[in-house]
Amino acid sequence: MNTSNGHVQFIWSIAELLRGDYKRSEYGRVILPFTVLRRLDLVLADTKQQVLDEADRTEGLDFDPDVLLRKAAGQGFYNTSALDLGKVAGDPSNAATSLRVYIAGFSPVVREIFEAFKFEQQITFLHKAKLLYRVLGKFLDPKLELHPGMVSNAHMGDIFEELIRRFSEASNETAGEHFTPREVVRLCARLVLAGDHGIGEPGAIRTVYDPACGTGGMLSVTDELVRERNARARLFLYGQELNPESWAVCRSEMLLKGQDPSRIYPRSTLSEDGLPDDRFDLMLANPPFGVEWAKDYEAVIDERDSFGENGRFAAGTPPRSDGALLFLQTMLAKRKPVGEGGSRIAIIFNGSPLFSGGAGSGPSEIRRWILDNDWLEAIVALPEQLFYNTGIATYVWVLTNRKAAARRGKVQLIDARELWEPMPKSLGNKRRRLGGGDISDVIGLYDAFEEGERSKIRQNEFFMYRRITVDRPLRLRYEVDDEAVERLKQSRAFQRLAVPAANVKDPEAAIASGEAAQAVIRDAFAAQRGLETTDRDDAEKIVKELLRSIERPTATLRKAVLDALSGRDPEAPIVTDRQGNAEPDPELRDTENVPLGVPIDDYIEREVLPFVPDAWVDDPKEKIGSEIPLTQLFYRYEPPRPIEEIDSDIEQLEGYIQKLTREVTA
Repeated sequence: MNTSNGHVQFIWSIAELLRGDYKRSEYGRVILPFTVLRRLDLVLADTKQQVLDEADRTEGLDFDPDVLLRKAAGQGFYNTSALDLGKVAGDPSNAATSLRVYIAGFSPVVREIFEAFKFEQQITFLHKAKLLYRVLGKFLDPKLELHPGMVSNAHMGDIFEELIRRFSEASNETAGEHFTPREVVRLCARLVLAGDHGIGEPGAIRTVYDPACGTGGMLSVTDELVRERNARARLFLYGQELNPESWAVCRSEMLLKGQDPSRIYPRSTLSEDGLPDDRFDLMLANPPFGVEWAKDYEAVIDERDSFGENGRFAAGTPPRSDGALLFLQTMLAKRKPVGEGGSRIAIIFNGSPLFSGGAGSGPSEIRRWILDNDWLEAIVALPEQLFYNTGIATYVWVLTNRKAAARRGKVQLIDARELWEPMPKSLGNKRRRLGGGDISDVIGLYDAFEEGERSKIRQNEFFMYRRITVDRPLRLRYEVDDEAVERLKQSRAFQRLAVPAANVKDPEAAIASGEAAQAVIRDAFAAQRGLETTDRDDAEKIVKELLRSIERPTATLRKAVLDALSGRDPEAPIVTDRQGNAEPDPELRDTENVPLGVPIDDYIEREVLPFVPDAWVDDPKEKIGSEIPLTQLFYRYEPPRPIEEIDSDIEQLEGYIQKLTREVTA
């Protein structure tokens, strides 16, 4: 067996032994760790005796023999147990115990993987179900040749990645949680590599990072593409993952690829950055869509407040309901300086990071920060229904701090929403996929960097605006009527007349006095019913008369009565303050987003004054905002159907309904 597909098919067939005892979605919990175990067993086979000899020689010495044992193994890991899988299988009655002893003999970096897989539980379950020996026997079948002399690390990594993909797709209910469709990953990797013109050079070295690496798809596909272009290039893969099982799978794949698995860190990147001081050449990520970051909130805010511009989150923080932009800021914080070659980033978002939040909000400030620094190179709008657990629209953002001269100060927007082919069979919400030609089309649009039906190029300032507050004058009519009485009754100042103070000596007397005052005011309203004016000075005189019988009325009560009398009247004169300035009407206040390059006075004259001639701008309330209206730029008007076609459809439906009615009543 010498093809990846043959190895995958054989290993996939082993899962059939689990049918009935395991759910289909659980097969990977057994097959993936066993695949790792068999490969490691064979990798260490040729140096097994040297490791055992070194373990005997260093036993009891007061230093950690880890370095010596790794040297003896010729690998980044080792196993000090006298057992191997063949010996475990040679004693069927003690297979479970022996297998545990064998796994315990691995170096810590490997043991951590099996612990995260919860492999101890799987051994127990398989033993009770009388499946352990049968599964082990299948992995020891000579047809499954996984020795490194026959299967290279790169080839083994491809086998393992294909198994991950199959198990993920076989589990529709969880497929999208930690697995990004391979063709989407391939597009992201090609976009990142499109601007890396030195990747084909002999001896090229690159570091690749994913802060939400899941099972490692982004890292593996980037590695695969680089190897296709330059087999002599050296890649060092790094990542971090919150989910323990996904972390175990990713670490396993790195181990099988010959990468250092210790470069894949566990726990949350946002609150426990495993690589705070590292910088990377290439970065890719598909962070969770719309997932709360409440658990990380305190750590994120503490880092923001403690480190300021030197921390990851200096630009701002998004709402707690979606932490995707925090991952992007983490990646931007890990760029290499331009003098060291700079960095390129591809990250998958839903629509929210494009436009959520108004001027001054966290998301807007983050977008503005990115555009001000000219880091955003391109955004690709992907087709819907590409992902396993959601059918929503998604976008790939491409960022770099080493833009080509032609791209400086500009952002390219690519519309790939119609570039897809149907899936032969739906997998969860995934009904479409990017074909090889579709990916090439996107890369072609990116490389061409030209305006067209599917490509728009705009200056950075196009995506920024000034949010201004537009006020209109307050115009009031004052009238004593039934509505005014009802408004007064609802006011807090009027109601509190009958509420005694906390320290009053005689609460009942205070309540009675307050209720009497309320009655006096109501009677005064009844006596003055019909009075009206548009002059505030006259209105204040009316208020004074209405409260004439109240001893020392408070300013709050006087205002409550004046407010009760007032109602908006567009024909009334403008209300002015003591200096003669027009007072704004809070109910008519509005905001306008003025493109950054457009003079505010010109905008107001053109877009506002023709409709509301008495409006003005409140300058102190101006704020700079940013949003990316990608879908608007690609909007294509579709005229409605001719009325004749609609009438024809209605007539056909009416005829059909009449036919059904006759059949029912016949």
